[in-house]
Amino acid sequence: MTVSKALRDKPDLSSATKARIQALARQMGYVPDVSASGLRNRKTRLLGLVIPAPTDPVYSRVLLALENQAYERGYDLLVAYSLGSTEREESVLRRFMARRVDGVFIAPVYRMASAAPIYEDLAKQAVPTVLLGHKATFCQGFTNVETDDLGASAAMTRHLLSLGHRRIAFLAGPTHSPWAQERLEGHRRALREAGVVPDDQLVFHAGSTVEEGASAALQFIQENPGATALQAANDLVAIGAADALLNQGVRIPQDLSVAGFGNVLVSEFFRVPLTTVRQPKLRLGSVAMDLMQRLLDGERPASVRIPAETVFRASTAAVVVPGP
Repeated sequence: MTVSKALRDKPDLSSATKARIQALARQMGYVPDVSASGLRNRKTRLLGLVIPAPTDPVYSRVLLALENQAYERGYDLLVAYSLGSTEREESVLRRFMARRVDGVFIAPVYRMASAAPIYEDLAKQAVPTVLLGHKATFCQGFTNVETDDLGASAAMTRHLLSLGHRRIAFLAGPTHSPWAQERLEGHRRALREAGVVPDDQLVFHAGSTVEEGASAALQFIQENPGATALQAANDLVAIGAADALLNQGVRIPQDLSVAGFGNVLVSEFFRVPLTTVRQPKLRLGSVAMDLMQRLLDGERPASVRIPAETVFRASTAAVVVPGP
């Protein structure tokens, strides 16, 4: 019993006794059996995290903050990737539940369905769950942390309007994703506030990848809608579009201003440094861990919405008025 108390650093032993026992344990290479401890106190000190992919430029920073916060609080983080698949997302979450993790963080795979069995099971089993991103119909009942995408997108459109742009093309994200819907609505809201009627012919559906951005840019060139600026739903789409435009001889920003969303690392070092929205990625991870701790403590914390800021770089400029 004395050894057990010393290794658990209990206060009812003298410091000298604990020090001697702990030193001997280190000399013997003793490592506590965390699994056995978990059986006793029903806590595994494990947290699960599901994000889209290890290469995702947004969630890599969120992961950094989460892992650091978990480490400081004595938790280990199990990381899995959904790869954009609802089936894989469900599989890894069920594996986490089988491991009896104390809680899970999920960047949801958005879908058109109004319900998802795995999310219903998380709720039934009262697994502490924090969503990294916007809620959708199938995951309404959970606590989440998200960026104010609507406000940030509107701010970017107002920046382009302030430069004299009135015909602004928008490369929209996946139609079923709440973040994409918010960014498009923020863009339209800013246009209406400025007295500019939104034009559906200036909206191109581009998805969320570099390749989809490049494809949308080629469609933009082919349709030639007469836009002087292009705003993309995320940085990868903006970079794919801008690269395709530059390869077609379009000068950025002289012929066309281009703006993104996210401030991923490559945006600053692109051929023309990209004006974008800086998502508070480290802050998102830190707040998510705070919310998780409150759930683990038996509280019911409210969701958190974090503002973002615009970063101005070389890819946007004032409209050039043609000479006589």
